[in-house]
Amino acid sequence: MNITVAGIGMTKFGELWAASPRWLASEAVHRAIEDSGMEKKSIQGLFVANMLSGMLGMQGHLGALFAEELGLSGVPAYTVEGACASGGLAIHAGMMSILSGQYDTVLVLGVEKMTDHKPELVSSALMGAGSNEERLTGATFPGLYAMLARSHMEKYGTTEKQLAAVSVKNHFHASFNPLAQFTHPITIDTVLKSSCVADPLKLLDCSPVTDGAAAVILTKKVMRASSGVQIIASQIATDTLGLSGRKSLTELAATKIAAKKAFQQAGVEINDIDCAEVHDCFTIAEILAIEDIGFGNKGEVGPRMEKGVYTLGTAARVVVNSSGGLKGCGHPIGATGVKQIVEITNQLRGACGKRQVKNAKCGLAHNVGGTGATAVVHILKK
Repeated sequence: MNITVAGIGMTKFGELWAASPRWLASEAVHRAIEDSGMEKKSIQGLFVANMLSGMLGMQGHLGALFAEELGLSGVPAYTVEGACASGGLAIHAGMMSILSGQYDTVLVLGVEKMTDHKPELVSSALMGAGSNEERLTGATFPGLYAMLARSHMEKYGTTEKQLAAVSVKNHFHASFNPLAQFTHPITIDTVLKSSCVADPLKLLDCSPVTDGAAAVILTKKVMRASSGVQIIASQIATDTLGLSGRKSLTELAATKIAAKKAFQQAGVEINDIDCAEVHDCFTIAEILAIEDIGFGNKGEVGPRMEKGVYTLGTAARVVVNSSGGLKGCGHPIGATGVKQIVEITNQLRGACGKRQVKNAKCGLAHNVGGTGATAVVHILKK
């Protein structure tokens, strides 16, 4: 499972009104190729992660579109969709294509253009990742994650202040990330006073609508020493599409399964992880992720969050979402899982500047689709 991350690149995340999907993709890929030191002709396969282009942009043939745009015509190209886990799934698919012996080097591109469309259209399109029953009742993802939050509060005593602490941490980290959508710190009081979206979740408990792209070049070739980051585990697990079929609303079973398999595959322990990018589409989602991966026991993570246990400078063991996560860095759906690999790679290279995790040698990326119907976990090492 030793796949080398040969090159990484990403655009600024945010409301990028002047940027087209083609420009976003070209910019991220150009940076990844430049970072790798490889020639474009070395790329033998292209995997494009995207969720909403077919619904919002009326273009579903993204593999061929971007192969042409990037000057890769003739290269086999695939479009990968798995809701918000599309990026992680594309990384996995790219890795499997290399391990199968089909290709030596592949390009994984995650791209999403969301802000050009009306909010109600975006919200409706995102619910394409929900169950029929949830859509028929008019549920949205803020409402569904609010149910998870309320269940967690009732069982473990989690508070709105503890949820807010997740957002405060991730905005703090994003303030050191020039490519993040939000580069200003916020306070718990600011979060608590923001508009209620779906009780108990406030506006600042929710990740934003975002444009952006991220690209990763994966290879089995021996690379120069400066690029010596490898993906040593890649695991996927699934659960019921809707919440009504779940045994528990205080955990995401797919995350637990994928994480357990990833640790077994990598041959590392939970305490070996120095930095983690987890899927914080809502603040409760980060608390669930930290618990389900094993960085804290059920009911302990909320209080720990208030104490800065997962924050740069005060972290007791692992720094979570040094990029700012989905909440601070932004969440362009198809790009998020790829961006997580970009961030962990930069951390293991020691290239993150003010947000650098000291002596980071092993990192984890966790990407979720829907309310946990799909979970992807990758483990990387220096």
